[in-house]
Amino acid sequence: MVHVLAIWFLVAAFSGAGLVNAIGTRNEFARWGYPRWWGIVTGGLEISSAVLIALPVSRLGGMALGAAIIAAAVFTVLRHRDYAHLAPLSVFVTLIALAVIAS
Repeated sequence: MVHVLAIWFLVAAFSGAGLVNAIGTRNEFARWGYPRWWGIVTGGLEISSAVLIALPVSRLGGMALGAAIIAAAVFTVLRHRDYAHLAPLSVFVTLIALAVIAS
């Protein structure tokens, strides 16, 4: 049961984060030194990860993509000492770990 919940929470979380990043966080990415359009790329990758996780045949690949996205986000946040973003990222790390362990 935990496995199924973790998977669907991951799908919802990556979908939501993808929409937020694609639509509204251009200033954050620019502040971190990325091009303003980088939020669209990140959002697209997050939505792609959500779709891949939702499909059983590609779930492992989706979780790997999601883990890479979150690892890059953690690196960026730590590099810029923007610790307020660590709490949501820790939720993603926990959900990915639960989904992978329970698989």
